[in-house]
Amino acid sequence: MFHGMMTIYKEAGYTSSDVVARLRGILHMRKIGHTGTLDPDAEGVLPVCLGIGTKLCELIADRDKEYVAVMRLGTVTDTQDMSGEVLAQISDEEVRRLVTEEALSDAVSSFRGVIKQVPPMYSAVKVNGKRLYELARQGKTVERKEREVTIHELEIQEVVLPLVTMRVRCSKGTYIRTLCQDIGEKLGTGAAMEHLLRTRVGQFDLDHAITLDEAEAIMKSDTPERIMSYISPVDSFFSDAPAALVKDEALRYLRNGNAVKRRYTDLPVLAHEGPVRMYDRNGKFYALYSYDPRKDELRGVKMFLTNET
Repeated sequence: MFHGMMTIYKEAGYTSSDVVARLRGILHMRKIGHTGTLDPDAEGVLPVCLGIGTKLCELIADRDKEYVAVMRLGTVTDTQDMSGEVLAQISDEEVRRLVTEEALSDAVSSFRGVIKQVPPMYSAVKVNGKRLYELARQGKTVERKEREVTIHELEIQEVVLPLVTMRVRCSKGTYIRTLCQDIGEKLGTGAAMEHLLRTRVGQFDLDHAITLDEAEAIMKSDTPERIMSYISPVDSFFSDAPAALVKDEALRYLRNGNAVKRRYTDLPVLAHEGPVRMYDRNGKFYALYSYDPRKDELRGVKMFLTNET
Protein backbone atom coordinates (compact mmCIF):
# COMPACT_ATOMS: atom_id res chain seq x y z
CA MET A 1 0.00 0.00 0.00
CA PHE A 2 1.14 3.52 -0.80
CA HIS A 3 1.01 6.33 1.76
CA GLY A 4 1.19 10.01 0.88
CA MET A 5 -0.13 12.48 -1.66
CA MET A 6 -0.25 12.62 -5.45
CA THR A 7 -1.02 15.54 -7.73
CA ILE A 8 -3.29 14.27 -10.47
CA TYR A 9 -3.92 16.29 -13.62
CA LYS A 10 -7.68 15.87 -13.91
CA GLU A 11 -8.76 15.90 -17.52
CA ALA A 12 -12.13 17.16 -18.74
CA GLY A 13 -14.91 14.62 -18.50
CA TYR A 14 -13.87 13.15 -15.16
CA THR A 15 -15.50 13.91 -11.83
CA SER A 16 -13.27 13.92 -8.76
CA SER A 17 -14.89 10.63 -7.73
CA ASP A 18 -14.14 9.17 -11.17
CA VAL A 19 -10.46 9.98 -10.63
CA VAL A 20 -10.42 8.19 -7.29
CA ALA A 21 -12.24 5.16 -8.70
CA ARG A 22 -9.81 4.75 -11.59
CA LEU A 23 -6.75 5.41 -9.43
CA ARG A 24 -7.83 2.63 -7.05
CA GLY A 25 -7.62 0.24 -9.98
CA ILE A 26 -4.28 1.61 -11.16
CA LEU A 27 -2.58 1.45 -7.76
CA HIS A 28 -4.45 -1.68 -6.60
CA MET A 29 -5.55 -0.16 -3.30
CA ARG A 30 -8.83 1.03 -1.85
CA LYS A 31 -7.80 3.71 0.63
CA ILE A 32 -7.68 6.75 -1.65
CA GLY A 33 -9.47 10.07 -1.20
CA HIS A 34 -9.70 13.32 -3.13
CA THR A 35 -9.47 16.78 -1.63
CA GLY A 36 -12.62 18.44 -2.92
CA THR A 37 -14.72 18.47 -6.05
CA LEU A 38 -13.55 19.92 -9.34
CA ASP A 39 -16.21 20.39 -12.01
CA PRO A 40 -16.28 17.59 -14.62
CA ASP A 41 -15.55 20.03 -17.45
CA ALA A 42 -12.67 21.63 -15.55
CA GLU A 43 -9.07 20.51 -15.86
CA GLY A 44 -5.96 20.70 -13.75
CA VAL A 45 -4.65 20.05 -10.28
CA LEU A 46 -6.50 17.53 -8.12
CA PRO A 47 -4.52 16.41 -5.07
CA VAL A 48 -5.36 12.88 -3.96
CA CYS A 49 -4.37 11.20 -0.71
CA LEU A 50 -3.24 7.61 -0.38
CA GLY A 51 -3.35 5.26 2.61
CA ILE A 52 -2.63 7.03 5.88
CA GLY A 53 -2.39 10.23 3.85
CA THR A 54 -6.20 10.29 3.60
CA LYS A 55 -6.10 11.98 7.01
CA LEU A 56 -4.85 15.06 5.14
CA CYS A 57 -7.82 15.39 2.76
CA GLU A 58 -9.65 18.08 4.71
CA LEU A 59 -6.47 19.98 5.52
CA ILE A 60 -5.49 20.14 1.84
CA ALA A 61 -9.01 21.17 0.84
CA ASP A 62 -8.71 24.19 3.14
CA ARG A 63 -5.69 25.58 1.27
CA ASP A 64 -5.91 28.49 -1.19
CA LYS A 65 -6.43 27.62 -4.83
CA GLU A 66 -5.36 29.18 -8.10
CA TYR A 67 -7.10 29.05 -11.47
CA VAL A 68 -6.95 30.30 -15.03
CA ALA A 69 -10.52 30.91 -16.16
CA VAL A 70 -11.95 31.93 -19.50
CA MET A 71 -15.14 33.97 -19.14
CA ARG A 72 -17.59 34.43 -22.02
CA LEU A 73 -19.40 37.75 -21.77
CA GLY A 74 -22.90 38.07 -23.17
CA THR A 75 -24.17 34.60 -22.25
CA VAL A 76 -26.03 33.47 -19.13
CA THR A 77 -26.73 29.79 -18.44
CA ASP A 78 -28.46 27.79 -15.72
CA THR A 79 -25.16 26.15 -14.71
CA GLN A 80 -23.09 29.36 -14.93
CA ASP A 81 -20.82 27.66 -17.47
CA MET A 82 -21.16 26.83 -21.16
CA SER A 83 -22.36 23.29 -20.49
CA GLY A 84 -25.75 24.53 -19.34
CA GLU A 85 -28.95 25.74 -20.95
CA VAL A 86 -28.70 29.29 -22.26
CA LEU A 87 -31.06 31.57 -20.36
CA ALA A 88 -30.08 34.91 -21.92
CA GLN A 89 -27.71 36.03 -24.64
CA ILE A 90 -26.61 39.13 -26.49
CA SER A 91 -24.51 39.34 -29.63
CA ASP A 92 -20.73 39.61 -29.63
CA GLU A 93 -21.13 43.00 -31.31
CA GLU A 94 -23.27 44.22 -28.42
CA VAL A 95 -20.68 42.95 -25.91
CA ARG A 96 -17.94 44.88 -27.71
CA ARG A 97 -20.12 48.01 -27.68
CA LEU A 98 -20.88 47.77 -23.96
CA VAL A 99 -17.53 46.62 -22.57
CA THR A 100 -14.70 49.10 -22.61
CA GLU A 101 -11.25 48.39 -21.23
CA GLU A 102 -11.93 50.73 -18.33
CA ALA A 103 -15.32 49.21 -17.54
CA LEU A 104 -13.87 45.69 -17.55
CA SER A 105 -10.96 46.70 -15.32
CA ASP A 106 -13.29 48.43 -12.85
CA ALA A 107 -15.68 45.48 -12.74
CA VAL A 108 -12.91 42.96 -12.12
CA SER A 109 -11.29 45.16 -9.48
CA SER A 110 -14.52 45.28 -7.49
CA PHE A 111 -14.32 41.54 -6.85
CA ARG A 112 -10.91 41.52 -5.18
CA GLY A 113 -10.75 40.96 -1.44
CA VAL A 114 -13.54 39.56 0.74
CA ILE A 115 -16.73 39.16 -1.29
CA LYS A 116 -20.05 37.38 -0.91
CA GLN A 117 -21.20 34.61 -3.21
CA VAL A 118 -24.42 32.66 -3.51
CA PRO A 119 -23.54 29.01 -4.26
CA PRO A 120 -24.87 27.95 -7.67
CA MET A 121 -27.73 25.48 -7.89
CA TYR A 122 -25.49 23.14 -9.84
CA SER A 123 -23.06 22.54 -6.98
CA ALA A 124 -22.33 19.93 -4.32
CA VAL A 125 -23.49 22.18 -1.47
CA LYS A 126 -26.09 20.49 0.74
CA VAL A 127 -29.38 22.15 1.71
CA ASN A 128 -31.60 20.15 4.09
CA GLY A 129 -29.57 17.04 3.38
CA LYS A 130 -29.85 17.29 -0.41
CA ARG A 131 -27.11 18.22 -2.87
CA LEU A 132 -28.08 21.34 -4.78
CA TYR A 133 -27.27 19.74 -8.13
CA GLU A 134 -29.73 16.93 -7.34
CA LEU A 135 -32.48 19.49 -6.80
CA ALA A 136 -31.43 21.44 -9.90
CA ARG A 137 -31.72 18.32 -12.06
CA GLN A 138 -35.29 17.97 -10.79
CA GLY A 139 -36.00 21.48 -11.99
CA LYS A 140 -36.09 22.87 -8.46
CA THR A 141 -34.53 26.10 -7.21
CA VAL A 142 -34.09 26.73 -3.49
CA GLU A 143 -32.90 29.69 -1.49
CA ARG A 144 -29.18 29.64 -0.74
CA LYS A 145 -27.35 31.66 1.87
CA GLU A 146 -24.58 34.00 0.84
CA ARG A 147 -21.08 32.94 1.79
CA GLU A 148 -17.99 35.03 2.34
CA VAL A 149 -14.98 34.05 0.25
CA THR A 150 -11.69 35.82 -0.39
CA ILE A 151 -10.28 36.67 -3.80
CA HIS A 152 -6.61 37.20 -2.99
CA GLU A 153 -5.59 37.95 -6.58
CA LEU A 154 -7.63 38.57 -9.71
CA GLU A 155 -5.93 39.72 -12.87
CA ILE A 156 -6.93 39.92 -16.50
CA GLN A 157 -4.51 38.01 -18.72
CA GLU A 158 -6.10 38.36 -22.13
CA VAL A 159 -9.12 40.05 -23.69
CA VAL A 160 -10.54 38.95 -27.03
CA LEU A 161 -14.17 39.91 -26.59
CA PRO A 162 -16.46 38.27 -25.83
CA LEU A 163 -13.79 36.11 -24.12
CA VAL A 164 -11.78 37.28 -21.12
CA THR A 165 -9.02 35.15 -19.59
CA MET A 166 -8.33 35.72 -15.88
CA ARG A 167 -5.99 34.35 -13.25
CA VAL A 168 -7.64 33.89 -9.85
CA ARG A 169 -6.11 33.05 -6.47
CA CYS A 170 -8.84 32.47 -3.93
CA SER A 171 -9.90 30.88 -0.67
CA LYS A 172 -11.65 27.57 -0.12
CA GLY A 173 -15.29 27.56 -1.22
CA THR A 174 -14.96 30.04 -4.08
CA TYR A 175 -17.00 29.24 -7.18
CA ILE A 176 -15.24 30.55 -10.27
CA ARG A 177 -18.41 30.00 -12.31
CA THR A 178 -20.26 32.30 -9.95
CA LEU A 179 -17.45 34.84 -10.08
CA CYS A 180 -17.72 34.94 -13.88
CA GLN A 181 -21.50 35.37 -13.76
CA ASP A 182 -21.27 38.11 -11.14
CA ILE A 183 -18.67 40.03 -13.16
CA GLY A 184 -20.96 39.74 -16.17
CA GLU A 185 -23.86 41.14 -14.16
CA LYS A 186 -21.68 44.04 -13.04
CA LEU A 187 -20.88 44.81 -16.69
CA GLY A 188 -24.51 44.52 -17.74
CA THR A 189 -23.78 41.78 -20.28
CA GLY A 190 -24.09 38.61 -18.24
CA ALA A 191 -21.38 35.97 -18.42
CA ALA A 192 -20.69 32.27 -18.20
CA MET A 193 -17.48 30.33 -17.66
CA GLU A 194 -16.06 29.01 -20.93
CA HIS A 195 -13.11 27.01 -19.53
CA LEU A 196 -11.40 26.41 -16.20
CA LEU A 197 -7.89 25.21 -15.43
CA ARG A 198 -6.88 24.76 -11.81
CA THR A 199 -3.16 25.43 -11.58
CA ARG A 200 -2.54 25.07 -7.86
CA VAL A 201 -4.00 23.86 -4.56
CA GLY A 202 -1.76 24.91 -1.68
CA GLN A 203 1.66 23.36 -2.39
CA PHE A 204 0.33 21.14 -5.21
CA ASP A 205 0.84 22.56 -8.70
CA LEU A 206 0.83 21.67 -12.39
CA ASP A 207 4.60 21.13 -12.52
CA HIS A 208 4.25 18.01 -10.37
CA ALA A 209 0.98 16.71 -11.80
CA ILE A 210 0.54 13.38 -13.57
CA THR A 211 -2.41 12.20 -15.66
CA LEU A 212 -4.23 8.96 -14.94
CA ASP A 213 -3.00 7.53 -18.24
CA GLU A 214 0.59 8.32 -17.28
CA ALA A 215 0.16 6.70 -13.86
CA GLU A 216 -1.35 3.62 -15.44
CA ALA A 217 1.50 3.35 -17.97
CA ILE A 218 4.07 3.48 -15.16
CA MET A 219 2.30 0.81 -13.10
CA LYS A 220 2.09 -1.49 -16.13
CA SER A 221 5.74 -0.98 -17.05
CA ASP A 222 8.75 -3.05 -16.01
CA THR A 223 9.59 -0.39 -13.40
CA PRO A 224 6.35 0.34 -11.50
CA GLU A 225 8.43 1.62 -8.57
CA ARG A 226 8.87 4.84 -10.57
CA ILE A 227 5.42 5.84 -9.35
CA MET A 228 7.04 6.70 -6.01
CA SER A 229 8.62 9.77 -7.58
CA TYR A 230 5.07 11.17 -7.92
CA ILE A 231 4.03 10.38 -4.34
CA SER A 232 4.94 12.92 -1.68
CA PRO A 233 5.40 11.55 1.86
CA VAL A 234 2.81 12.57 4.43
CA ASP A 235 5.24 14.61 6.54
CA SER A 236 6.16 16.81 3.56
CA PHE A 237 2.76 18.48 3.94
CA PHE A 238 4.03 19.92 7.23
CA SER A 239 7.49 20.85 5.95
CA ASP A 240 7.26 24.33 7.50
CA ALA A 241 6.97 22.87 11.00
CA PRO A 242 10.12 22.02 13.02
CA ALA A 243 11.00 18.35 13.46
CA ALA A 244 11.57 16.57 16.77
CA LEU A 245 13.39 13.25 17.26
CA VAL A 246 11.83 11.39 20.17
CA LYS A 247 14.14 9.37 22.40
CA ASP A 248 13.56 5.63 22.69
CA GLU A 249 12.40 5.81 26.31
CA ALA A 250 9.49 8.08 25.32
CA LEU A 251 8.38 6.25 22.18
CA ARG A 252 5.62 4.46 24.07
CA TYR A 253 4.02 7.84 24.75
CA LEU A 254 4.33 8.86 21.12
CA ARG A 255 2.89 5.59 19.79
CA ASN A 256 -0.19 6.07 21.99
CA GLY A 257 -0.61 9.73 21.07
CA ASN A 258 0.17 10.86 24.61
CA ALA A 259 1.94 14.07 25.59
CA VAL A 260 5.74 13.99 25.38
CA LYS A 261 7.97 16.20 27.51
CA ARG A 262 10.37 18.25 25.39
CA ARG A 263 13.34 16.87 27.34
CA TYR A 264 12.66 13.49 25.72
CA THR A 265 13.30 15.00 22.28
CA ASP A 266 16.04 16.92 20.52
CA LEU A 267 13.72 19.91 20.06
CA PRO A 268 15.15 23.21 21.32
CA VAL A 269 13.04 25.46 23.52
CA LEU A 270 10.47 27.26 21.36
CA ALA A 271 9.22 30.72 22.22
CA HIS A 272 5.60 30.04 21.27
CA GLU A 273 3.06 27.31 20.65
CA GLY A 274 3.14 25.70 17.22
CA PRO A 275 3.05 22.47 15.20
CA VAL A 276 5.96 20.02 15.38
CA ARG A 277 6.69 16.90 13.30
CA MET A 278 7.47 13.87 15.48
CA TYR A 279 9.97 11.15 14.44
CA ASP A 280 11.83 8.22 15.98
CA ARG A 281 15.61 7.87 15.71
CA ASN A 282 15.22 5.92 12.46
CA GLY A 283 13.47 8.83 10.79
CA LYS A 284 9.99 7.30 10.86
CA PHE A 285 7.25 9.93 10.96
CA TYR A 286 4.64 9.31 13.64
CA ALA A 287 2.49 12.36 14.12
CA LEU A 288 1.93 16.08 14.13
CA TYR A 289 2.14 17.47 17.65
CA SER A 290 1.84 20.96 19.07
CA TYR A 291 4.36 22.49 21.46
CA ASP A 292 3.03 23.96 24.71
CA PRO A 293 5.66 26.41 26.07
CA ARG A 294 3.90 26.72 29.43
CA LYS A 295 4.36 23.04 30.23
CA ASP A 296 7.40 22.58 27.98
CA GLU A 297 5.77 19.56 26.37
CA LEU A 298 4.33 18.39 23.08
CA ARG A 299 0.73 17.30 22.66
CA GLY A 300 -0.83 15.19 19.90
CA VAL A 301 -2.75 16.88 17.08
CA LYS A 302 -2.99 14.15 14.42
CA MET A 303 -1.47 10.68 14.32
CA PHE A 304 -0.05 9.18 11.11
CA LEU A 305 1.43 5.96 12.47
CA THR A 306 1.04 2.85 10.29
CA ASN A 307 1.58 -0.79 11.17
CA GLU A 308 4.06 -1.10 8.32
CA THR A 309 7.79 -1.04 9.00
